[in-house]
Amino acid sequence: MSNNPHFLVMPYPILGHMNPLLQFSHVLIKYGCRITFLISEYIQKRVKIPSDDDAGSSKIDFVALPDGLDPEDDRSDQPKVILSMRNTMPPKLHKLIEDINNGLDFENKISCILVSKNIGWALEVGNNLGIKGAFLWPASATSLASYYSIQTLIDQGIIDSQTGLPIRRQEFQLLPNSPMMDTANLPWCSLGKNFFHHMAEDTQTMKSFGGWWLCNTTCDLEPGALEISSQFLPIGPLMEATDDSNNKSSSFWQEDTTCLEWLDQQQPQSVVYVSFGSLAVMESNQFKELALALDLIDKPFLWVVRTGSNGNNAYPDEFEGSKGKIVGWCPQKKVMNHPAIACFVSHCGWNSTVEGVCGGVPFLCWPHFSDQFVNKAYICDFWKVGLEVERDHESGLVSRGEIKKKVEELVGNEEIKARSVKLKEVTLNNLVEGGRSSKNLDKFINWTKDY
Repeated sequence: MSNNPHFLVMPYPILGHMNPLLQFSHVLIKYGCRITFLISEYIQKRVKIPSDDDAGSSKIDFVALPDGLDPEDDRSDQPKVILSMRNTMPPKLHKLIEDINNGLDFENKISCILVSKNIGWALEVGNNLGIKGAFLWPASATSLASYYSIQTLIDQGIIDSQTGLPIRRQEFQLLPNSPMMDTANLPWCSLGKNFFHHMAEDTQTMKSFGGWWLCNTTCDLEPGALEISSQFLPIGPLMEATDDSNNKSSSFWQEDTTCLEWLDQQQPQSVVYVSFGSLAVMESNQFKELALALDLIDKPFLWVVRTGSNGNNAYPDEFEGSKGKIVGWCPQKKVMNHPAIACFVSHCGWNSTVEGVCGGVPFLCWPHFSDQFVNKAYICDFWKVGLEVERDHESGLVSRGEIKKKVEELVGNEEIKARSVKLKEVTLNNLVEGGRSSKNLDKFINWTKDY
């Protein structure tokens, strides 16, 4: 087998999975690895495939397979997408791998399949072809540990074995040296019992066929979670290892880079950055409160408003927006490291959390669903680098006054700022030569070569 492994990289087809696996592909390329990157035909038609001008993309072969759904099907229905892929794609993947390998000499054949969650079945396909498998978890290691612990949670009477829902609402500590978790915020609770059973099955498949469970984290960020299994291998933070040029991108979505020029015109630590990731949709009244809060705050703002992310609601008539810049998507890693950023109003998705930590930026936490509540607990309670917004008990909204108050409190808190800078330093130290994540990457690459 060649000293330069050939990876078939297969993310689940949503942006929060595709971008981390693309970023990790760039890391693998720096180690001399060859990458074939598999996406669905539906996604292929709707995203910006990184070109030869982007980071490492000239060394990535992009291929596509159908996901089994019709063009008009609702792909925001994640359980539907998961089931369709699992039912229709395995034989297609088997044939694709055979076709790729038949065109290559022995030393260049696919040597490892790397997947994200929801498609553990792909590792079994690879195993049947004699190909090693590994798994990159796009969320926190703590959320991965919760899936890993499903049977333990059932045995302890914390969740129901049929639905995955809590027997009763309570706070519990999943692991030593980690924040308390609310049973209502277990990452599968809002997605239905079919998704729960899928993830229980997917986790068992990964235990059987996934040699390493790679995590975009560090021992400093999530020490307790990484102790749950010797399969967990922290290789983060990915973002800093991949983005070494201001002109290169590792995103499947078109980024509006004019925001960087705008940031260059702002004072240091003056800009409130607002982004809720690739999935969250904001209800119209809440969108209005946020818009008017940004007018009220005596600071410029950079606000990412995805098409459709506000339910296609119009901006309120009284919204001026003159102090800010609104974009559809932005190069967030670069934004996080721009000296003009004062704080990050965030949904607390894990990719955004890692990027904020690596920018040394304080967080105003506004979690929406799934593991975002646990990530908020790390930010506010464990690392102590952020504050959380509180909803009005009567309206259920986060008011404009609450947003303004918390932003002002956050940017005026020198202790939080200092802890944010220190956490950045500690986190990035994992990537230097001899750092723990750097050593783990070496371990993983050498494992793929060991035949």
